[in-house]
Amino acid sequence: MTAPIHVLHEHEIRRVIKLDKAVIDHIDAAFATLAGGGVIMPPILSLEIPEFHGEVDVKTAYVPGLSSFAIKAASGFFDNPRRGLPTSSGLMILFAAETGQVQAVLLDNGYLTDVRTAAAGAVATRHLAPQGASSASIIGAGAQARWQLRALALERSSQQVHVWARDRQQAALYAADMSTELALPVMVAASVEGAVAAGDIIVTTTPATAPLIDADMLRPGQHLTAMGSDQPGKGELVAACLTLADLYVPDRQSQCAVAGELQNAIAAGLIAADQKFTELGQIAAGLAPGRPHDAAITIADLTGTGMQDTAIAALVYERITAANC
Repeated sequence: MTAPIHVLHEHEIRRVIKLDKAVIDHIDAAFATLAGGGVIMPPILSLEIPEFHGEVDVKTAYVPGLSSFAIKAASGFFDNPRRGLPTSSGLMILFAAETGQVQAVLLDNGYLTDVRTAAAGAVATRHLAPQGASSASIIGAGAQARWQLRALALERSSQQVHVWARDRQQAALYAADMSTELALPVMVAASVEGAVAAGDIIVTTTPATAPLIDADMLRPGQHLTAMGSDQPGKGELVAACLTLADLYVPDRQSQCAVAGELQNAIAAGLIAADQKFTELGQIAAGLAPGRPHDAAITIADLTGTGMQDTAIAALVYERITAANC
């Protein structure tokens, strides 16, 4: 007899998973496992729907030590806010690692993707950002821009935050909302250059296909997490930013080479396709050092991994089944 399949809706999932230190620690540990070998993670299956400014990604991974694995389908339709709809949606299906039996269907509407993406940003901040950082800048003002600032606030205390977005009205709404939510002064920057100059930590959160940040905008002592580029053809940074950095860290180099910021540096001939970089998981596992010194420029290139999806889906299942015992 097969075990019952849990069908969980977003409100039920939100009760057991929140963006907090415990979830960040869980994703940090999952990155460390990724570095240890044994993780089976196929390439991302991506479907672009340019007619409607949309995309769908399918991600999965088997992670040794976890009794389950997830297959996640997540969509991003970037004109949805004009329709009064959220940008992202999706679901996860959880399977038993030993038998392949379906354990749960997580109808999270993209919530778990938002949380695990924000947690990965916090992991990058934890290992790469300057300890004495007193300011942060967020590029973009959408849903993930909000999640990234929440995650950043759990890892570093910022005295001030600047936000820049193409839509100044959206940036102003972001500043007002996040100032209230986090009790932080959040100000709208007049330009992307001004926002970058103001931040010790910079997080880019846009679906840009043309670079927003040039290398000459960066200064010593900064950390930048780029998490908007997750498909071929995207990119938020001019390719020279990666060669300027004292330390460039991909979440998964093979993914970043085709979907992250690294793809554009390779295409520009600035980085050889076979050049090896330290991955975030290696730093999380203590196999490689993180931030080299206070004056360093560091860049994390986050494309989002199936490992993160399996890790957070398995955590949902663990907490739900424990609560039902």
